[in-house]
Amino acid sequence: MKRLALPALLLGAALLLTACPQTPPPPPPSASCAPTPQGLTLQALPPEPQGLGDFSAPHVPGELLVLPGGITPQALAGRVEGVELLGSLPGGFLRVRVSPGEEAAKAAALLRAGARWVQPNYLYRPLFTPNDPLYPASPLDASRLQPYYQAIRLEAAWDLLGSPRCTPVVAVLDTAFNPNHPDLQPSLLPGRNLTPDGLAPEDLSPSPPPQGYAYTDGEADHGQGVAGLVAAVADNNRGIPGAGLNRVKVLPLKVFYWVGGEYISSSAVLAAALRYAADQGAAVANLSLGTSTPLDGVVQQALGYALSKGTLPVASSGNAGTDGLFYPAAYPGVLAVGSARLDGTRSDFSNYSTQPADLVLAAAGNKNPLQTLWSLALGQNYPYYQTLGAYAKWVGTSFAAPQASALAALYVAEHYARYGRGPSPDQIRLCLTQTASNGGSYDPQTGYGLLRADRVMTDTTYCFP
Repeated sequence: MKRLALPALLLGAALLLTACPQTPPPPPPSASCAPTPQGLTLQALPPEPQGLGDFSAPHVPGELLVLPGGITPQALAGRVEGVELLGSLPGGFLRVRVSPGEEAAKAAALLRAGARWVQPNYLYRPLFTPNDPLYPASPLDASRLQPYYQAIRLEAAWDLLGSPRCTPVVAVLDTAFNPNHPDLQPSLLPGRNLTPDGLAPEDLSPSPPPQGYAYTDGEADHGQGVAGLVAAVADNNRGIPGAGLNRVKVLPLKVFYWVGGEYISSSAVLAAALRYAADQGAAVANLSLGTSTPLDGVVQQALGYALSKGTLPVASSGNAGTDGLFYPAAYPGVLAVGSARLDGTRSDFSNYSTQPADLVLAAAGNKNPLQTLWSLALGQNYPYYQTLGAYAKWVGTSFAAPQASALAALYVAEHYARYGRGPSPDQIRLCLTQTASNGGSYDPQTGYGLLRADRVMTDTTYCFP
């Protein structure tokens, strides 16, 4: 296969990219790649937590998530005044309402009344560094994608792809999506709104804000930008090519909604989306979001469920530029993805980990000096939200993760083509970490190093033994 030619983007009323490939990539086959289960039983999943969560962390006001243990929900709620049952979550957790400001006190009372574990309904934020509107517009645009893809040897990997036999699915759990965007629509599966924002389950548009609140620039465009790096349509004389090169489908799952005055996600919604992605047969779940809060029993349990069904969670490492991965990237079984500059060194904003973790890097910009990369924006305005346009410049670990997710999906398709079955999540994670630029060695600043897509497609030790 010839490499895609990616001329510079031009700024104007519309942003178009003229690609002149000698041989376009083949259209994706109709069959999907069924993920290979990890082989976990429910008994082998992480043990249920016991005690209290961290109530100093951001959370949904007036809500608790409770693991009741051996007590019936009604009996437990009846033992503590001011606790209202709202419903149950998969995995045995209960969602309850208490008076805002009394979350910690009521949690302690529920624990004394016999509950096994009580936590807040934690909040998860999209992990990106906002783009700067004063980027120069010229044919020498430094934000074009080609240097970023070349940094992880993606073009070389595209040349090595065989004939696809199935189309892997990447679930993108994020802010909002425009299914009619012409540079993404052919790559999208029917999505799902998992939030309690009052919109229909199939409505992926930004959630209407409460009275008196408004979006910031680019806030809701985030999900479209992440999905674009996975699967924007290649060779259509428009915009950008996704890293999946027309061989990957995206399952868009809206998990962000307004909680008080913030556009954010929560433990309950994120866990429901992870389970939904796994039940829909996604090979990868992209999580360009996070929190510094440790031990969210609801989300950790959902991650274990996804792994047991064969879905690999891929999560951004965090944008604080400090030691310690954000969650869910820090949980066992998750492939954590940080950001590198174009020279391969760690981006100044990217979280790292002095403790060994399943951490790799993809090139996704820098703050100082500034490096940004193009991806999609919603391209459709709403009465309460004005999009950045059809395309926007992005930077952050949020835009490193989808490159890794797309590469993981390409590996699944190639594994399926060779062996008639997909790899397990452990196999995918091992392949991507051990073939990265640090040669299987762990570095506290860069983890296992920059992804090497060319090695992922050729390695006979870890990827195709």
